[in-house]
Amino acid sequence: MPFGRRQHVATVGVAAVATALGLAACSSSSSSSTAAGSTASSSASSSASTSTVSGTIKAAGSTFQTNFQQEAISAFKSVDPNITVDYDPVGSGTGRADLYANTVLFAGSDSSIPAKEASKVPAGKTVLYFPVQIGPIAMAYNLPGIKGLKLDATVLAGIFQGTIKTWNDPAITALNSGMSLPSTTITLAVRSDSSGTTANFSQYLVDAAGSAWKLGTGSTITWPSTARAGDGGSAVAQIVKSTTGAIGYVDFSTATAAGLSAASVKNSAGDYVAPSSASATAAASQVTPKANLTFSTADEPGAASYPITYQSWDLVYSVQPSAADVALLKAYLGYLLSSAGQALLTPLNLSPLPASIDSAAVAQLSKITSM
Repeated sequence: MPFGRRQHVATVGVAAVATALGLAACSSSSSSSTAAGSTASSSASSSASTSTVSGTIKAAGSTFQTNFQQEAISAFKSVDPNITVDYDPVGSGTGRADLYANTVLFAGSDSSIPAKEASKVPAGKTVLYFPVQIGPIAMAYNLPGIKGLKLDATVLAGIFQGTIKTWNDPAITALNSGMSLPSTTITLAVRSDSSGTTANFSQYLVDAAGSAWKLGTGSTITWPSTARAGDGGSAVAQIVKSTTGAIGYVDFSTATAAGLSAASVKNSAGDYVAPSSASATAAASQVTPKANLTFSTADEPGAASYPITYQSWDLVYSVQPSAADVALLKAYLGYLLSSAGQALLTPLNLSPLPASIDSAAVAQLSKITSM
């Protein structure tokens, strides 16, 4: 589903979900609501709200969240159309910039705020991290007739820094015994925008490839000059799909929707694992988050863990301008964290949060307050 810069995923009505968590009283223009959440496997469930809270939530950021936000907004609309959610999938970096500029109520981001951006957070503001989804980063490739490709961190490091240039390079053929790989030149498909997918993929290479990876980690990377760059995950998927010999890093949900093949990647246990909702869940189950609910799911242990798994948060200021904004945020974030919201992820080739992380995120909703 291709989209351009500042092209919004959806602008539709959504509704509050009644649960045990109470919201602060709203201003005269908006009444109070309730919201809470749990994983899809939790016994907690959501029900229709009788709240009259209404308003618009403007949000922007992670393209990794695009499919989930689209489905969640549509599903939430059917509960009560009084709240409108407008999510703009412009990339994690731009989403955070919008949050710093106070033009959105929340920013979707696949990484925590980088140290170089810390000074951009307005003085006196505290950012709360609400994890909402887990998923694999696919090593999507276009090699007609080649299925079941295997790659490891060292080979991926060589490919993406341009030292491995053709598909029949000995380093790749050594991992794929009995497979007739072509001499086709490798074309890199990478992100041009400030991207949490880039940050997480490059961090995986730092962790798993060690000294073999020379390009560092960050939301942007100086890729080899021959790389073809796309603005957003869908653009990267399109480059791969239209270019024989291409390989790109793109969230598995988008790669699957585009009909792309994805390599199995060797994990820290020495097993080659394909990207899937289940293998991402296996990786996430190994995680212990920090107190602020930040964590990394990359290169986690376990034979079933897909090694290039990542996570995404919705970033919110703890203190909002009004009680109405508090009510709106608690309602929608509560839905994303609820059993109904989390159940939307697996059909999208994404993964729900582990129960312990989901419960901690639900509890943190009480930290959103008004002036």
